[in-house]
Amino acid sequence: MTSTALRSELAVRGVALDAPVRRQGGAGPSDDGHVLLDGVGTALPIVPTSRYRVRAGRLLFDGTDLGVDVEAVRRPAFYDLRTEGGIPYHQIARLHGTDVLATTVVQTCIRYGEAERCRFCAIEESLRAGATTAVKTPAQLAEVAEAAVRLDGVRQMVMTTGTTTGRDRGARHLARCARAVVAAAPGLAVQVQCEPPADLTVLRELHDAGAASIGIHVESLDDEVRRRWMPGKGAVPLDEYRAAWREAVRVFGRNQVSTYLIVGLGEDPDALVAGAADLIELGVYPFVVPLRPIAGTLAFDVDGACTPPAAVVADVTSRVAALLRAAGMIGSDQRAGCAACGACSALRSAGG
Repeated sequence: MTSTALRSELAVRGVALDAPVRRQGGAGPSDDGHVLLDGVGTALPIVPTSRYRVRAGRLLFDGTDLGVDVEAVRRPAFYDLRTEGGIPYHQIARLHGTDVLATTVVQTCIRYGEAERCRFCAIEESLRAGATTAVKTPAQLAEVAEAAVRLDGVRQMVMTTGTTTGRDRGARHLARCARAVVAAAPGLAVQVQCEPPADLTVLRELHDAGAASIGIHVESLDDEVRRRWMPGKGAVPLDEYRAAWREAVRVFGRNQVSTYLIVGLGEDPDALVAGAADLIELGVYPFVVPLRPIAGTLAFDVDGACTPPAAVVADVTSRVAALLRAAGMIGSDQRAGCAACGACSALRSAGG
């Protein structure tokens, strides 16, 4: 297993390599290429100028072999297929890691205007680039999921959504999609991701539709940070998040609910770890990742924001992982989702 320190360095500095399976743009705080790092599925920023490089399947730093095997994840077979309407499958859902299918079911967001937009988010940029479609239908997702399981051994699926105008904030479309996917690919574990719905009964609908786990992502528990980085989402009171997390834990179970916490938004590291401890007490898994500003985001294009120091990422990650272990909450125990995959965080390297 790669050390937490090295894994954090790679997350911050990136690696120069070719990666056939790659996530670019989208709603997350980074874009990455997917590799096996010492046999473990890992998402790494692709940075051509990085001092970390891959040669003959080995990780080098300034030419020195670090003793770590690196193998790019192969392009999946389902990418070569199209729907009857001619849409390439990879525009409907994409491979993440080695065995995770991921999709954004609604590729637009009511908060994408500059005044409300999350500054690390590029959810609509891939749509503008023609890399995806605006709305994925349940039938399309079921078709792609069945093929990905059959052809490429996909074992779990992540469905997220841009926020919509309804009180459910997009959750009911997620429920329709989850129900169709589970019917088409029995045994495929599905995680859904959305903002806290105004009507918390929707969380039961998501579970009853077949979702195995849920992500309700806050990114930061510091209100000043939230207002600065997520002016739209930051207007949703933290009390609404806490109510949604509590209900989600009641419905889905302890350690089947997760939230992102982003290192590098300006939040005090000790406060971030303390907030993670509170989440763990609720039964919510804090998925800790570093900020890496990407093209198409306000953080990159306007703010010139930088990634946090690798030492800070490693320190926060190690402390949160220790809290998770003490609570018996390990990411691999989740049935589906970002924590179950673990590729985008160093938590798994730290034992979380």
